[in-house]
Amino acid sequence: MTAPLIEGLYREGDPIADTAAPDGPIAEKWTKHQFDNQLVNPANRRKLDVIIVGTGLAGASAGATLGEAGYNVKSFCYQDSPRRAHSIAAQGGINAAKNYKGDGDSIYRLFYDTVKGGDYRSREDNTYRLAEVSADIIDQCVAQGVPFAREYGGLLDNRSFGGVQVSRTFYARGQTGQQLLIGAYQALERQIAAGSVKMYSRHEMLELIVVDGKARGIIARDMVSGEIETHLADAVVLASGGYGNVYFLSTNAMGCNVTASWRAHRKGAYFANPCYTQIHPTCIPVSGEHQSKLTLMSESLRNDGRIWVPKRREDCEKDPRDIPEEDRDYYLERLYPSFGNLVPRDIASRQAKNMCDEGRGVGPKVGDFRRGVYLDFKEAIGRLGEDAVRAKYGNLFDMYKQITGEDPYQVPMRIYPAVHYTMGGLWVDYDLQATIPGLFVAGEANFSDHGANRLGASALMQGLADGYFVLPNTIRNYLADGPYEAIDAKHPAVIEAQDSVENRIQTLLGINGDRSVDSFHKELGHIMWEYCGMERTDEGLRKAIDLIRSLRDEFWRNVRVLGAADTLNQSLEKAGRVADFLELGELMCIDALHRRESCGGHFRAESQTEDGEALRHDDEFLYVGAWEWGGEDGNPVLHKEALEYEFIELKQRSYK
Repeated sequence: MTAPLIEGLYREGDPIADTAAPDGPIAEKWTKHQFDNQLVNPANRRKLDVIIVGTGLAGASAGATLGEAGYNVKSFCYQDSPRRAHSIAAQGGINAAKNYKGDGDSIYRLFYDTVKGGDYRSREDNTYRLAEVSADIIDQCVAQGVPFAREYGGLLDNRSFGGVQVSRTFYARGQTGQQLLIGAYQALERQIAAGSVKMYSRHEMLELIVVDGKARGIIARDMVSGEIETHLADAVVLASGGYGNVYFLSTNAMGCNVTASWRAHRKGAYFANPCYTQIHPTCIPVSGEHQSKLTLMSESLRNDGRIWVPKRREDCEKDPRDIPEEDRDYYLERLYPSFGNLVPRDIASRQAKNMCDEGRGVGPKVGDFRRGVYLDFKEAIGRLGEDAVRAKYGNLFDMYKQITGEDPYQVPMRIYPAVHYTMGGLWVDYDLQATIPGLFVAGEANFSDHGANRLGASALMQGLADGYFVLPNTIRNYLADGPYEAIDAKHPAVIEAQDSVENRIQTLLGINGDRSVDSFHKELGHIMWEYCGMERTDEGLRKAIDLIRSLRDEFWRNVRVLGAADTLNQSLEKAGRVADFLELGELMCIDALHRRESCGGHFRAESQTEDGEALRHDDEFLYVGAWEWGGEDGNPVLHKEALEYEFIELKQRSYK
């Protein structure tokens, strides 16, 4: 790469385009594309092997569907069971354009709300397809027995979520992710029993095998025995989730990591919009330095809970029940009267931070600030009755009480924003294929549908859309040219991948330094939250890049990884993941630095309106930033995919 260095940090490469997307009216594209894709007859499917990494909603549904279709599927997860995937933690619901409430919903409105909610930084084609197949997801899940909430007459119930003015969110109390994953898990287990899917639990992917430019397998470590295994196939699917744990404290399960995606990135898969991180407004606040993760309180609570802080700083230490109505600031209802407490997550998060920065936060001090705002159900309990509130949110209230020791039926909940979902991920085209042929990416691991901010209840929608309906109809176009030439385990590319994994493990075990893996992870998280979190500045991001580079150098000099390679070793597992987070964290900061605009949940202090709202710059940044790995000692290369809006008008978001 001979292009000049920009900012001394990165180079700019050739533009990239989604050449797989079909032409024509947007409402006809997906139907046309399914017809145009090649078919694989049932007899030939039995000759084709597909590896799927991850068993969350995207991975489990893809495995079940491809297994049912007759392909030979190998499914991998690092948990002891597929149903422990992090999708199980999703609470509030799944979107679908069914218009059961008759309040004006439609496929186009879901498409529009998703593009607008993402602050006009997502592809029209992919987002419309997501809205189009959403209704099919609900039918599929009902057929599987998912116990969605129902109205008195027996029809499926809906509730509202932030960023929209219709009710389109299907839910199963506060356990929607769990119930949906059980449905996908049962479908996957059916194929395991039938022999079309072979399950590898307690296995972690540590390298992608690329032969003649195509993805042909993975190197995985048996996390119980420590054995390094080679698995080959005709295609590889990554459904390994997001990378929010780069911040250390997040709502993600502690095992969530970026390693599968990052290993693919280092082999040539572009990483798109890595700085796009969702900050969820409805989390239990940080209580001190002892914490290793944060707990999400479902966004569905904002349907009936009212968010407020005291108007006066001197009231912040009072019992909230002693603060009269006239001394409460229901700031979201005041600032955004059209949407009120149901503004999108990025806006609700930023305003909660603003209230606390003003000194009007509530709860115990953590550092110099009280980091909390109230989510109050007093009015809802008075209007609906406690039994009705308990029926809708009872398990969430119970969870809050167990964690905080406070009863939300009596005292308002305290919430504060936290890292939740990542909109960035591996770049994929309309077929969900990465820049490495034969590598497909589904669910949160890809970047394609949410732009700069994900609307609530759309993660479950995308995961199941990709797994049940999109990927099975696009991967067959690639597999129709197979089976590809068999790869021998002695092939130089396979040996190279095996050696790289073995050498990395031995290097980590041999450093024998003074600092624990967790101490490095926690320090990285502090840097990321402080400088690449809810608010970012040019100066802060440059400082973060320097700090991360220094921390990474120290990691490879001074980390202490206990135990051995040939056994169960959680210290070794963490070390590999944190090493990848350190590289990802730098790229996230470089991506955030180059994007000099406020967009979605990414508030750049230098780019705001007169009243402090986010200010986009469509003339400069109307593109996807797809980053190519620059090599061990090189610099990342930015490839821009221009975003074109033909069916939706570009405008500054307003929820007032």
